[in-house]
Amino acid sequence: MTKLSVNINKIATLRNARGENNPDVVEVAKDVQRFGANGITVHPRPDERHIRYRDVYDLRPVVETEFNIEGYPSEAFIDLVTDVKPEQVTLVPDAPDVITSNAGWRVREHFDFLRKILQHFKSHGIRTSIFIEPEVLDDIRASREVGADRVELRTGPYAIDYKKDREAAIKPLIKAERYAHEIGLGVNAGHDLDLDNLPFLSYHIPTIDEVSIGHALICDALYLGLEETVHRYLAALDVRSK
Repeated sequence: MTKLSVNINKIATLRNARGENNPDVVEVAKDVQRFGANGITVHPRPDERHIRYRDVYDLRPVVETEFNIEGYPSEAFIDLVTDVKPEQVTLVPDAPDVITSNAGWRVREHFDFLRKILQHFKSHGIRTSIFIEPEVLDDIRASREVGADRVELRTGPYAIDYKKDREAAIKPLIKAERYAHEIGLGVNAGHDLDLDNLPFLSYHIPTIDEVSIGHALICDALYLGLEETVHRYLAALDVRSK
């Protein structure tokens, strides 16, 4: 079954609003795993508007499932990931001022830059993933050539188009996932996935390795409670129940 990695950035956003430590991101990470999630994702940004670099160090000892750190590979980010040694690092091409990850890498254009960074992380035993646009198959090929272990398919366009024509919306993801696996890459997915569009995705592409979900999951938890929400997202990924 596809693994669920819960992005806890929004927990940190709520905490930072008061300048105190409530909610406690470390305790939330423990609870999310206890409720059945298969991993924890964080995306520290240079302005630390949600997850702080200190949080990443504090989280490392309590993440007993799989720790995924995503972000733009600045010098500070590279040092952080090298120190913490998560199970996975996901590289995204975000500018420092963007609100959320809204585009994938053009891997061919940044080939040498990415290759050097991936080699560094792999030398420390960290699995690597590159955030890409699923429609650009050449970037999937380039991700393999540059040395990535996985690609993360940006599912933002799928989430938008799902509301209009879900059959058409899923086609680029199916094609990209099949191609990536054919050439030996693992496949993750993330961005704007929720309880509405996730079951359709998991039914049609059950061989995705991992989905990373934060914003929608935390929003649902406001109404359903965190434990029930994690259970519902896990159920959405379980194609055996469909």
